[in-house]
Amino acid sequence: MFEEFKSHLINELPFLFNNKILIATSSGVDSVVLCNLCNDLGLDFSIAHCNFSLRGEESDEDAKFAEALAKLLNVDFYLKKFNTISYKENSGLSTQMAARELRYKWFDDLLINYDCLLTAHHLDDQLETFLMNLSRGSGLGGLLGIPIMNKKKIRPLLSFSKNQIVNYARENNISWREDSSNLSNDYLRNEIRNNVIPEFKKSAPDLLKNFNKSLNYLKNSKSYIQEKINETSKKIIFDKGHQVKYDIKEILRLDNLKLCLFEFFHKFGFNQLTDIENILTSQSGKQILSKTHRIVKDRDFLILEEISNMSFVSIDVRSDAAQVDTIYGSLFFNLCLNFEKSVDPSSVYVDLGKLVYPLRVEVYSKGMEFIPFGMSGKKSLSKFFKDKKLSIIDKNRSLVLVNGNNELIWVVNQRMDDRYKITESTSRILKISFN
Repeated sequence: MFEEFKSHLINELPFLFNNKILIATSSGVDSVVLCNLCNDLGLDFSIAHCNFSLRGEESDEDAKFAEALAKLLNVDFYLKKFNTISYKENSGLSTQMAARELRYKWFDDLLINYDCLLTAHHLDDQLETFLMNLSRGSGLGGLLGIPIMNKKKIRPLLSFSKNQIVNYARENNISWREDSSNLSNDYLRNEIRNNVIPEFKKSAPDLLKNFNKSLNYLKNSKSYIQEKINETSKKIIFDKGHQVKYDIKEILRLDNLKLCLFEFFHKFGFNQLTDIENILTSQSGKQILSKTHRIVKDRDFLILEEISNMSFVSIDVRSDAAQVDTIYGSLFFNLCLNFEKSVDPSSVYVDLGKLVYPLRVEVYSKGMEFIPFGMSGKKSLSKFFKDKKLSIIDKNRSLVLVNGNNELIWVVNQRMDDRYKITESTSRILKISFN
């Protein structure tokens, strides 16, 4: 296995020979063998061990074993002890997900001083992940399982089986510790590992070998499909900064509608294709939500936007304010001697003598109205936005500058109120800009 592992690194991961490496080590056979292989290759690495405090004395003994391994190999050692149960209860996560979140947050902190993190995931782990995702109805991306590289996280043992790893340990007198929780079938992964795969292997002795071949075929298929999706996206998707627009007419012309919808939206947490299909033909204003994003139907487009946890709170503007910062940009206030006509919607000149302080910066809300510059009658902002064909999302993000008498001074970046324009009787001019 050593020569095979060495060849694998030379051909697929040659940069590791020049990297400063951190290895996540559980004290189990997989990570212990990985440490020994890297040591025998002369790689520059350190060991990091997480004690999740889930198995009492057994967890502490694992930590001591990992530390002894680091001393034996003469490498630096990092240990972090977590109160996983407390974190689980406070976060609402499962025990497994709580432990995962804790360890990767810690690893990310350590990686400031390292080029990459190695984990000991292997081919059996890959098969388990495949079967888990298959049972959950995952798309092609999910069936591809664990990637060999994900930013700084690298899995160099993914092409090696558990049997290869265990046999290597035994042949080289490498000791390790068994995690008793792996024998429990409380988790789906353990159920698949302990009961499903062993039965599968009885009737298909070459299961792992053929699975690895199939995985490579799937990767090639995924690459081809992605090329086609990228070509299709150019006609359908328009990135508008804080939002992404999808042309509904072009979407409905697609031959492989379900496949494309899945590829467009599953990475944003939308896994129910029926909901997305339904919104294509729904009325404007209809929306669907994932945990992180929302899709809004707006006339001929679907608009995708990240759900922000930032709520806009009204901001008071004093008479001496030169700059007011908002979550969408900043307002600047400058006294002027002269008035310059401009078509730039990001700046307006107003009659300072008509302002009643404090002014307020707010977001659009129903019922607001103003007298658009150049007109004599009032108009609701709702009608104004409709005439401008603003999307629902843009409308709800629109800022307004409100006078102390509750009249609108400026629909920011769009139109000022006619009542605050510069006239012959104006004695003081205030330039207001937004950037």
